[in-house]
Amino acid sequence: MARLLHVIGVQSRPVPGDPAATLEKLEREVTTLGESFPDAQLYVFPELWLTGDHPFRHVSPMRDLAEPIPGPLTGRLGAIARRARRWICAGSIYERAGDRVYNTALVFSSKGELVARYRKLYPWMPFEACAPGDEPAPVFDIPRVGRLGLMICYDGWYPEVARGLAVRGAEVILHPTLTTTPDREEELVLARARAIENQCYVVNVNAAVEVGGGRSIAVDPEGRVLFVGGSGEEYLGEVLDLDRVQTVRERGTRGLNRVLRQFMEDSPAAVFEPYRGRIQRRRPSR
Repeated sequence: MARLLHVIGVQSRPVPGDPAATLEKLEREVTTLGESFPDAQLYVFPELWLTGDHPFRHVSPMRDLAEPIPGPLTGRLGAIARRARRWICAGSIYERAGDRVYNTALVFSSKGELVARYRKLYPWMPFEACAPGDEPAPVFDIPRVGRLGLMICYDGWYPEVARGLAVRGAEVILHPTLTTTPDREEELVLARARAIENQCYVVNVNAAVEVGGGRSIAVDPEGRVLFVGGSGEEYLGEVLDLDRVQTVRERGTRGLNRVLRQFMEDSPAAVFEPYRGRIQRRRPSR
C-alpha cells in the first residue's frame, strides 16, 4: 500500500495583537479544512502565528506572549486536533521556561497528543531575541505513513539542521516560517536546496501579508516545486508520496545522484575536519 500524506499549508494571517482571537481563528480554520478537504491528514500553520505578533511592529512584549509547555494553550490545541481527528503542526509559539523565552514549534497527533516540540536552534539574529534551543531538531512518525522532521524559519539557512533530520530518517521536513522581508526570494531557493541535498519533501509555510510575505512553498525529493502561494490567505494542498523518497534515495536524483546515501555511508573524514575547533559553541545554561 502506498504511503501517502495529504498535507495542507495554511497560509493565513493572525488577528493582530490578539492571541485569544487568533486561537479561535485556528479552530475555525481547522473546521473549514475538515469540511473542504475531508481526506487531508496534516495541517501546517506558520511560525509564531498563534502569538498574533508582527515580526517588526511588536504589539506586546515577547515575555507577555510566552506560554508554558505543557500548559493551557497546548491543552486547547490538543483538544482541537483530537476533535478534528487530524495532525496539526501549529506553527510555533513563544515558550516560557524559567527566565528564558524560546521560539518553539508544536506538532499534535490526530489523537490530540503533543508528539513533537522543538526550540528553534537558530534565532534570526540580531533581530530575534529568543534564546536558541539546546536539543537537535526532532523527528516523529505518523503511523503507517512515515517519518517527519521539524525546523523553524531561519534554521533553513543552515544546511546542518535539515541534514540532521534526514540522517535520522525524515522523509518530510515541516518548516513553519514567518518572513516579511525581501529575502523570501532566497528562502524559496533554500527550500529547494534542502530538499535536493536531503532527497526529501520540504513544506515551508509562511504567514500571509502583511504579517508575513506569503509565497509558501512545497518541494519534492528531487527539487521540483509542488506549490508556491501568492501573498494573501490560501489553503495550499498536496498529496505527498513518501515511497518516492525511498526511490530517489536508492536510485538517485533523476536516477543519478545518491547524495544522502553517499554522505551517510562513504563520507571521507576530511569533509568534517574544517569544523573541528573552528566553531564557537554556546555553553548550555544550567
